[in-house]
Amino acid sequence: MRLKWRTICFVLALLGGQAIAADQTQKQTVAEDKAEILEQKAAEGSEAAAPKAQAISRSGAQAVDPAGAAPLDDAITCLARSIYWEAKGQELTDMQAVASVIMNRLGHAGFPDTVCAVVKQGSELHACQFSWWCDGRLDQVQEDAAYVIAKEVTRKALNQQLPDRTHGAMYFHDQSVKPYWAKEYIKTAQIGRFLFYKPPAGTAR
Repeated sequence: MRLKWRTICFVLALLGGQAIAADQTQKQTVAEDKAEILEQKAAEGSEAAAPKAQAISRSGAQAVDPAGAAPLDDAITCLARSIYWEAKGQELTDMQAVASVIMNRLGHAGFPDTVCAVVKQGSELHACQFSWWCDGRLDQVQEDAAYVIAKEVTRKALNQQLPDRTHGAMYFHDQSVKPYWAKEYIKTAQIGRFLFYKPPAGTAR
């Protein structure tokens, strides 16, 4: 009898685990599909917050790339990984500001119309817009807690629920460096350790 109950418990646990995995996979798929639609709307210039039915849920965003090691081929993963590598260990406002820069670039003249393409822009010329993408190091997440925050920032950015404290910036740099291009652009904000800019004519260079 005891062996029978152990067998039943094992089967139930196995089925329960499969159900949880299936649920997470479904949440991931729904979130990625919603993100694709939202990035398209953003690229077309829409700044309206996503209606509840179209918005990415918190649990959906967290279901995407749970281990921080997935290929960068969907909007949530690309944006979250960029926020993580550019601003992990910084204040929440720093992470939000990095997200704003990427969203401001999306579909703008001189920039691609998908989040992943924005993040990877310049890599074909070994002149990446975001240095972490071309630094030759592994891109897998190392700090789970920071990545959870990065994905929540990503969710709000794609849902158009983040205030843009950069005031339309499309470029930024750490205060510890002085890039040659900064003097040619208009400084729009200083947030945490970052300085933010946009071109005088509002187009990419």
